[in-house]
Amino acid sequence: MATVELTKENFDQVVSDNDFILIDFWASWCGPCRQFAPVFESASERHDDLVFAKVDTEAQQELAAAFEIRSIPTLMIVRENVAVFAQPGALPEAALEDVIGQARELDMDEVRKSVEEAKAAQGPQDTREAS
Repeated sequence: MATVELTKENFDQVVSDNDFILIDFWASWCGPCRQFAPVFESASERHDDLVFAKVDTEAQQELAAAFEIRSIPTLMIVRENVAVFAQPGALPEAALEDVIGQARELDMDEVRKSVEEAKAAQGPQDTREAS
């Protein structure tokens, strides 16, 4: 499958329509991004059951800001509408394969349970401690 270019217009649709997406946040002026691009493309050819997508952080500044991307390249993996991995830096091929393997093995029921537990532990956001 060809790499999908994500924009603020198509992002929600692509994420909701696919259970497993790898997203590369990049920019054309970024040397490490250019080094990571062929590794990302090569992985997309080996894993044709997954969606590989790219976000040009220059053209899609709102999208990059929404995900608090502070360093590029940043790789994010979204499974079943849950971000399960996000890490800046150009990964070598072996490391990318390892991350994909780990993400494939995740028990998404457990992940969702952990997310819910974390939200519950935070409680209401506007509570104030008594002094």
